[in-house]
Amino acid sequence: MDTYRKIERIIHGQATSDGAGVKLTRIFGFYEEGLFDPFLLLDFFGSDNPDDFMAGFPWHPHRGIETVTYMLDGRVEHGDSMGNSGVIGKGDIQWMTAGRGIIHQEMPKYDGGRMHGFQLWVNLPSAYKMIAPRYQDIPAGKIPAAILENQVSVKVIAGTFNGVKGPVENIIAGPVYLDVEMPADTEFIIPVNSEHTAFAYVFEGEAGFNPAGNETIKSGEGALFGNGFEILAKTGKAGARFILISGMPIREPIAWRGPIVMNSDEELATAFREYRDGTFIK
Repeated sequence: MDTYRKIERIIHGQATSDGAGVKLTRIFGFYEEGLFDPFLLLDFFGSDNPDDFMAGFPWHPHRGIETVTYMLDGRVEHGDSMGNSGVIGKGDIQWMTAGRGIIHQEMPKYDGGRMHGFQLWVNLPSAYKMIAPRYQDIPAGKIPAAILENQVSVKVIAGTFNGVKGPVENIIAGPVYLDVEMPADTEFIIPVNSEHTAFAYVFEGEAGFNPAGNETIKSGEGALFGNGFEILAKTGKAGARFILISGMPIREPIAWRGPIVMNSDEELATAFREYRDGTFIK
C-alpha cells in the first residue's frame, strides 16, 4: 500500500434545492451507494441572498443516520420532537444522532450577512439504527485548533490531529473531521487511518493533494482518496481552506429514501408507515 493516498475521484458538486426551497450545492449524495461509506451526503450552502435560504427546513423526520451541521457564517434555529431547541451559530457544530427517530426543523435566522456552512449525513450500522436519539452541540469556542510551525491551522472537530482531540466523541464511525486553513506556498501531512474512507472539499483557494504532480483542487471541488496512511496537502500562491473527513466504512446494504436510511425496503416502508400513523417517535 502506498504511504500517500492518491486522488481516486474529483468531486464536482451540483446545484440543487432542498427543504422548503433552500438553494445549495450537493457535493455528494445523489445515491452514490457505498462510494463514500459511511458518509451518505454532503451539502454546502453559501449565500448572502436571504431568498436562497430563508425558507429553511421545516419539520421533517430522520431515522437510521446522523446529521452534522457545521456553520461557518450565519445562524440556524433548530427544534425537535424531544423538546430540544437552540441556535447553531458561526463556527458551531451540531452532531445529531437520529437513531430510532426524531422529527426536527432547522430554520435560518437572517442577520443581514451570509449563510454559509455544511451538512454531512453519516450512516449508522444496522445494530445502531434504532438507538435513542441524542445531540452533541459544540460552540465554536470549544473547538480546538492545532497551529503548525508553517502557520497551517487545523480545527479539530472530531478525532485527533497532532495531539489535539476534537470535542465530538463516541461516534460509531470513529470519524476525523478537520477544518484546515493553509497559507500560500505551504504543505503538510495528515495521518489517516488506513481503513477509513477519506475525502476533502475545498471552499476557499485551491490545494494540491497529488504527491506526484501539480494537479490542484479548486474552491468548489472535492477529492475522494484511495488507500494509504497519509494525505499530503500543498498550496501555491492562493492558499486554501478545506474540510477533510474520514470514517470507518460499514459495508451493509442501504435502503434510502429522503431523510430515512435503513438496511432493507421493508424497514424503510415500516418507518414511513409509522411516520404517517403518528407512531414514529419511540
